[in-house]
Amino acid sequence: MEKQIVIDGNRINDIASFYQEINRVFMSGENWKIGDSLDAFNDLLYGGFGVISSNEPVKLVWKNIERSRQVLGYDVTKHYYEQKLSPESPFNKAHFREKLEALNKGTGQTYFDILMEIIADHPNIHLYPAN
Repeated sequence: MEKQIVIDGNRINDIASFYQEINRVFMSGENWKIGDSLDAFNDLLYGGFGVISSNEPVKLVWKNIERSRQVLGYDVTKHYYEQKLSPESPFNKAHFREKLEALNKGTGQTYFDILMEIIADHPNIHLYPAN
């Protein structure tokens, strides 16, 4: 039987609030939280900490998913990439420059698209979009 986990898209307004919602839902009962990181989100879905046991079947219900798709769309993603390209940023600037160029051309992924790809990479996680 799948464990059901519900994300409320009405609580998500930007990248920071996405991670607040993820911590509220996935990390309840833990005395620490994951950081605002795609890698951390990916690790969380493997389970072993938070509410998911390792490779446990999960029904992930994402309420108001279309709202999340919009708020984690082009503008938020552009700002995210621009932060990665700031002079003091330690990140691989060539990588993020390519990502930003693709986004501006309409061929790149939004932050929401990246989250969907991460979720899809976990065969034990079954996403149920809801509005």
